[in-house]
Amino acid sequence: MNKEQHQDIRIGTLVNGGANSANYIEQILPHGFESFSITFWQTLGDTDLSQLAAEVMPVVTGGNAVVSSLGVFGNPLENDELAQKTREGWELAIDHAHDFGCDIVAGFAGRLRGKPIHESMDRFREVFQPLTERAGEKDVRIAFENCDMGGTWESGDWNIAHNPTAWEMMFDAVPLPNIGLEWEPCHQMVSLMDPMPQLDDWMSRIFHVHGKDATVHWDRVRKYGIHSSMHQDIALGNKSSVIQPFAYHRTPGFGDSDWTAIITKLRQGSFVGCIDIEGWHDPVYRDELEMTGQVHALNYLKNCRGGTFVANPT
Repeated sequence: MNKEQHQDIRIGTLVNGGANSANYIEQILPHGFESFSITFWQTLGDTDLSQLAAEVMPVVTGGNAVVSSLGVFGNPLENDELAQKTREGWELAIDHAHDFGCDIVAGFAGRLRGKPIHESMDRFREVFQPLTERAGEKDVRIAFENCDMGGTWESGDWNIAHNPTAWEMMFDAVPLPNIGLEWEPCHQMVSLMDPMPQLDDWMSRIFHVHGKDATVHWDRVRKYGIHSSMHQDIALGNKSSVIQPFAYHRTPGFGDSDWTAIITKLRQGSFVGCIDIEGWHDPVYRDELEMTGQVHALNYLKNCRGGTFVANPT
């Protein structure tokens, strides 16, 4: 990262991995994005990562940007064919990360479906000990997104890495320095956790940051709790009631988080890396307003970073 350009922390966005990645990046680069996290859902499909790197890297470097990470978001802990392909995607992403000039591979930690988090730990160790060792041999870091994907401690389908207690268990199970978090405040907030103390407790494990926020309607929490208020258009006898959600995922700049405080904490903890906006979730700035919201978030986060770099007088 080039500190003289005020880019020890770059601000970027997520890009779907595949045949259109380079074209998509080329279209949005003029808006000022500084980094791109290339992500795949569950498997790499028919994507050849060497070819993808050859297509993407001239566009990215020509725009003075970087690829921050590769992501494979599936459940690698199960034993079915799809989980096997997810694990193969992790292996290939680790092997090809440096083709993209990056050293981070991210995704869900997975879980044994329908079982409590602690019952997934042996399987987590079995899968991620060798993956993390493989990554370490290539100077690559593993980062788990802290998204619950609708799961709880007791049950879920996708990811155990959404709770600080689980993080402790995971990092004890695989005690290697190149395994950590792809952190964001949103998922903590919608679980009614304060995300800020995590920046003190887990800074050394935060390798990558997703730019995603949340709005929590505490009045609805107090009135309806957190279980009923996630459902809308509920039939109540012979009449219906519309109960609004108690929390929304938001694009940064529209939610409750103080990103100036977040970036301050990151810098105080010597974080150097990227904050990549995870769009496609905001209830308002979506569809035809998607890129409007993302560019607003880009400029907002740059301002939270300190605005335009100004050199000190000599």
